[in-house]
Amino acid sequence: MEVRIQDIHFDASQQLVDYCNTKADRLARRYPTIDYIDYTLTLVKPQTQANKEARVKVIVPHHGEFTATKTADTFEEAVTKALEAVDAQLEKIK
Repeated sequence: MEVRIQDIHFDASQQLVDYCNTKADRLARRYPTIDYIDYTLTLVKPQTQANKEARVKVIVPHHGEFTATKTADTFEEAVTKALEAVDAQLEKIK
């Protein structure tokens, strides 16, 4: 499984990268057919409170692409919410 993290309008800390990798590993344990996970982390409108957006794209061979985008106060919270949404989509194909 390949994990790619793209940070837009900021530099991701090593702690955030590790968090994303840990969450990706947990998802891959539940769904071993996952081929690729792509995180796009974006800092939007720095003046507002909930200005961190996480878009998660998961590719599963023979089933296609599953995507979720969530916005929250922290990147960790946004990543968690987006992965929960993708998990619900993956549950339907299981």
